[in-house]
Amino acid sequence: MCLICDRIDMIKKGENPYFVKELETGYVVIGDHQHFKGYTLFLYKEHQTELFHLENTQKMKFLEEMTLVAKAVSKAFYAQKMNYELLGNGDSHIHWHLFPRMNGDLDGYGNHGKGPVWWYPMEKMYDDSCCPTMQELEDMKSKLLVELNKIDENRKKNNNE
Repeated sequence: MCLICDRIDMIKKGENPYFVKELETGYVVIGDHQHFKGYTLFLYKEHQTELFHLENTQKMKFLEEMTLVAKAVSKAFYAQKMNYELLGNGDSHIHWHLFPRMNGDLDGYGNHGKGPVWWYPMEKMYDDSCCPTMQELEDMKSKLLVELNKIDENRKKNNNE
């Protein structure tokens, strides 16, 4: 059983409260835990385990859409830097982790507060206190959706010129 496929099934049934927007190759969802405010995932629509398993045109479209999602996350949550991770060791279904980063978000856990998100203690990152309230979740989804729609409108406008 694949956790990502389960989450996608919830989206299709209208039961995933973290769902933000469907794109051509994947689904944008807010992360369950928000130590890094605005943490977002981009889930590939079909069950695949490796980027190199995708046909080249599909792979390039997925990567393009991931960068557009990252841009929207950066704008919506005022990131000073974005971190991108595609691991698949725990959930072997292609999905991106997109972390908006702020100066000092790792204070005490890295080189002067700088380093990968995984330097932050996992037990703190995934603590229930990092779960957004329903209001916080709705606010994050709304901010991200606004930015995703702006990017989509600009792409359509530029393609028509």
